[in-house]
Amino acid sequence: MKILLFGLPLFIVQLVAVYFITANFLLNKMHANGTGAEDGKAGKKDSTHVVKEAKPTEFGKFIYEIQDQIVNPAGTDGRRLLMVSLGFDVPTEENKKEMEAKDVLLKDAALSVMSSKDLSQLGNMAYRDTLRTEIVQKLHKVMPEVKINTIYFSKYILQ
Repeated sequence: MKILLFGLPLFIVQLVAVYFITANFLLNKMHANGTGAEDGKAGKKDSTHVVKEAKPTEFGKFIYEIQDQIVNPAGTDGRRLLMVSLGFDVPTEENKKEMEAKDVLLKDAALSVMSSKDLSQLGNMAYRDTLRTEIVQKLHKVMPEVKINTIYFSKYILQ
């Protein structure tokens, strides 16, 4: 009975202390040092491995949009369609201008990825993250100089 009386409150105090230390000290040091996977590879210079201060990525500032693209999913013989509008979030105005200049290449890359998917893949909500990743990979082959933060689906209608 004494174990419960003293042990349980002591355990709760330890739990709160560990949470406080982790949240306030360890996570702040990790973010300050840039130990994230993206920060580590983007911020190094020459062989001394000095990490540069990286600007925080500002999402939603520069978005290039493709409106109402119609795609025939794989295996449907043109009887089913997907109408999609995409927003490409890029970090700079230069990236957005580059995407505007290569609009046809951008649309072709996105359409080729989406048209290669069947109805079960396109209808699965969890698959959209995979679809985003595949579109970004395809675009990096076509436009390697353009960095894409994320892709937004502003319209996604499957009929």
